[in-house]
Amino acid sequence: MLRVALRGIRAHVVRFLLSLLAVALGVAFVAGTFSLRTMMSSTFDGIVDAGAPGDAYVRAEPAEGSSVVEGTGAAPAVPMELADDIAALDGVAHAIPEAQGSIVLVGADGTAVQSTQAPSLVFSYLPDDPSLDVVEGRGPERAGEIALETATLESSGLAVGDTTQVVLGGQVGDAEVVGRFDMGAPMAGATLVVVDPGTGYALFAPDGKVADIAVYAADGTTPDDLVAAIAPLVPGDLQVVTGQELRDENKAAIDQMLGFVTTFLLVFAAIALFVGAFIISNTFAMSVRQRMREFALLRAVGASPAQVFASILVQAAVVGLIGSALGIAGGLGLVQGLKSVFEAMGMDLAGDIPVDGATIGVSLVVGTVVSVLAAAVPARRAALVPPVEAMRDDVAVPERSIRVRAVLGALVTGLGVAGVLAAVLHTGEGTLDAALGAGAAAVLVGVLMLAPGLARAVLGVLAWPFVRLLRPVGRLARGNVVRNPRRTANTAGALMIGMALVGGVSVIATSAQASVAGVVESQLRADLVLQSATFDIPKGAIADVDALPEVGATAAFAAAPLEVSSGGGADAGTRYVAGVRDDLFDGTIRAETIDGDLASLAAGEAAVQEDPADEQGWAVGDTLRIAGATGPRDVTIGAVFTTNVIGAPVVVSAETLDALVPPEQQLVDTLAVDAAAGVGVDALKDTVTAAVAPYVVVSVLTQDEFVSNIADQVNQVLVILYALLGLSVVIAVLGIVNTLALSVIERTREIGLLRAVGLGRLQLAGTVTVESVLTAVFGTVVGLVVGVALASALPSVYADDGLSELVIPWGNLAGMVGLAVVVGVLAALWPATRAARMRVLDAVSYE
Repeated sequence: MLRVALRGIRAHVVRFLLSLLAVALGVAFVAGTFSLRTMMSSTFDGIVDAGAPGDAYVRAEPAEGSSVVEGTGAAPAVPMELADDIAALDGVAHAIPEAQGSIVLVGADGTAVQSTQAPSLVFSYLPDDPSLDVVEGRGPERAGEIALETATLESSGLAVGDTTQVVLGGQVGDAEVVGRFDMGAPMAGATLVVVDPGTGYALFAPDGKVADIAVYAADGTTPDDLVAAIAPLVPGDLQVVTGQELRDENKAAIDQMLGFVTTFLLVFAAIALFVGAFIISNTFAMSVRQRMREFALLRAVGASPAQVFASILVQAAVVGLIGSALGIAGGLGLVQGLKSVFEAMGMDLAGDIPVDGATIGVSLVVGTVVSVLAAAVPARRAALVPPVEAMRDDVAVPERSIRVRAVLGALVTGLGVAGVLAAVLHTGEGTLDAALGAGAAAVLVGVLMLAPGLARAVLGVLAWPFVRLLRPVGRLARGNVVRNPRRTANTAGALMIGMALVGGVSVIATSAQASVAGVVESQLRADLVLQSATFDIPKGAIADVDALPEVGATAAFAAAPLEVSSGGGADAGTRYVAGVRDDLFDGTIRAETIDGDLASLAAGEAAVQEDPADEQGWAVGDTLRIAGATGPRDVTIGAVFTTNVIGAPVVVSAETLDALVPPEQQLVDTLAVDAAAGVGVDALKDTVTAAVAPYVVVSVLTQDEFVSNIADQVNQVLVILYALLGLSVVIAVLGIVNTLALSVIERTREIGLLRAVGLGRLQLAGTVTVESVLTAVFGTVVGLVVGVALASALPSVYADDGLSELVIPWGNLAGMVGLAVVVGVLAALWPATRAARMRVLDAVSYE
C-alpha cells in the first residue's frame, strides 16, 4: 500500500502542492519563532556575559519577590570605599566600583544617537577595568572627554578625535571623543559611553554609594575562594555572590522575558497551523470523494479497510514531512530577513542563524502530526467504502447530516457565550481572564461547527445581488456553493478564523485609542506635555522650562526604583516610587480618592494606587518602609487613590523622594506645563520648544498631539499584529484556490455539459469567480461578526485597567469586506482559467 500511496501523490501533484504550501507556511512560523528566540537568547546571554564579567560581586541584598524583569534594580547602596578594602585582600586582582546612568549622545548629523528601544548608558572609565578593551585611542582622563563603544561609534557617524555634544547630568556640554572600546559581544543597539572617573562618580555616586563592586580574582584564586575572603568585609545589608551566580540570575530573567515573546509568536504559529489544517482536511476530503471508485477497486481486489486508511495517512504524512522541511527552510530564511531588518535599525543580533535539533524535530513533528490528523476523517470514509461501489458507473458518496454538528455547535457556542457573559458580569473575580479566554475560544469553535448550517442561509442573502444582476452565472454559482455546505464552510473556515482575529484586534485598538484619549482629557489638565525619547527628561531642560516667563506652572513626574515593604516584609519588592508636587492633584491631575486624603502628601505621607493596595493588603494608616540611597525610611499611607496618568504604585512628595534618592538618580519621563496668564498655547509651545532644543531628545506636545502620539504607538503594534495575522489570511486564500481547483476537477463532466448546452467560456469563468467571492465574503462576514462581538465585551471586563471606551471601526470593517471581494477574485483566477480552457468533448467524456 505504500507504493499505492506514493503513486497517488504522483498522479495528483497539483492537488498536493497547495497542501504542501499550507503546511510549509505554518511550520515556517514555528521554526522561525524557535530560531529567533534562540538567536535573541544568545545575543542577550552575550550581553550579560560582557556586562558582568567579574569573578564576584558585592551588591545590595535583593528584596524577596523582586525581579530583574519587574524593575531596574534598587538605588545604589554599596559604599565605594569598600572597593579599596577588597582590593587589599590576597587573591584579588581588581575591585571596580560600578556606577552608571543615562546620557544623550549627539551624533555627527546633530541628532541624538538612538536605535530601536535600547538604552543610552554612561559609566566611569577606570584603566584597570578588565571589562573594557580600548581598541583605538585612549580612555577618558579628564572632564569633557568620552570614549564610545565600537557599534555606538559607528552608528553615531563620529570618529576618534571628533568633538560633539552630550546631555549628561541634565546639562548640555561639549565632549571630545578620545577613544573606542569593545565589550566583546554585540550590545543589541545600546548606546554605550564612558567618561572620566571624576565626572562619572560625581554624577552617579554623589553620596559615595554605587550599584555594585565587581571583583576580579588573581591567578590561582577560584570565585568561591574569592567570595569566602570578601564575605567578612561585607555589612549585613549587602551580599557577595560569584559572577556566575549573578550572570545566571540575569539570564534567567531575560529568558523569562523572551518566553513571553516566544509564547506570543507561537500563538500566531498555532493559528497558522490550525488554518492550514482546514486546507489539508478539505484537500483530502475532496480527494477521497473523487477517488471513491479507486478505493472501491482496491477493496474489491483484496485491500482491507486498514490498508486503504493507511495509504491515505501515508500520503498525508508525506505532505507533512515535505511541507515541514520546506517550512523549516522558509523559517530560517524569515529569521535571516528579520536579522537584516534589526541590523538596519541598529540592533545587532549575535552569531549565525541557529539550526538546532530541537527546532528541526519540533517543526517536523508538528507539521506531520497536523497533516495526519487533518486527513484522518477523510481517510476513514475512504476505508469504509463498500467494494460493490466499484461496479457502478457513478459512485455516490452519501453526505452525513449536518444536524448533529449544528446541535453540538449550538451547545459549544452557548457555553462560550456563557463564559464571556460571566466575565462581563464580573461573576468570580479571580477567574475573569480564564472565563473570557475560554469563552471566546468556545464561541469561535462553536461557530466553526455551526458554519455548514449557516452557509445556506447566509450565502442565500449574499448571493442575491449576483443572482439578480448576473444571469445565469449568479444562479449557477449560488447552487454550487450551497450544494455542499460542509465543503463551503470548511473552505471559508480558514478565512473566518483570520478575520475574527483581525476584526477583534481592530476593535481593541480603536477602543484603546479612544480610552487613552478619554483618560488624557478627563484626568490630565496641562497645556503642554514634555517627553523624552530616552524616557528621562534632562534636569537642565526642566530647570530651563521652569525659568521661562511664559510658563505658569510645571509638574514633573519623577520616579525611582526602590525597595518597598510593609510591616511584615513579606511583600518586599522593587517598585517605582513617584515624587510629585504637593498640589499636583489639585490642578494638573484628576484622581479618584478611594480612602484617606491626597493632601497628606504635603505632610510627608504616601499615596498608593488602588490595585497595588488591594494586591498587597495596604490600607490608610499602614506604614511602608522605603529603602533609598540614604537608608530606609518609614512612610505612613495617607491615601488610596486611582488614576491612569501616573503609572507608579506608590506616590510621595517631591521632597520625600529627594530625601530617599538624589535627584540625579531619578527618572523624569513626563513634564506637564501650564501657560502663564494671558499666554496662548501656541506661543507657549514655540517658547518651550526653543528652550529644550539643545537637549535634542525632548518632545513638546499639546494634549491633542500627546493623544495622537499614543495612538501612533498603538498603530505600530497594530501593524505588527496585522502582519502576523496576514499569514493566516494568505493560507486561507490558498485554501479557496485549492478547493476551487479540486471542485473544477470534480465537476469536469458537469462543466462539459454546461458548455455543450451553450454556456460560454467567460460565463463559466465568471461562475467560478462568483463562487470564490461568495465563499470569501461568507468567511469574512461571519468571522468579523464573531471577532467584533467578542472584542466588544473587553471594555466591560477591563474598564478598571483603562480600557473604558468601546469604539467599533465601521469603516475598517467595511474595507475588510471589500478586501474579501478582491481576495475572492484573485483566488479564482487560476481555477477559473483552468475551467474555461477545458475542451467540451474531453470534459463530457471524463470519468
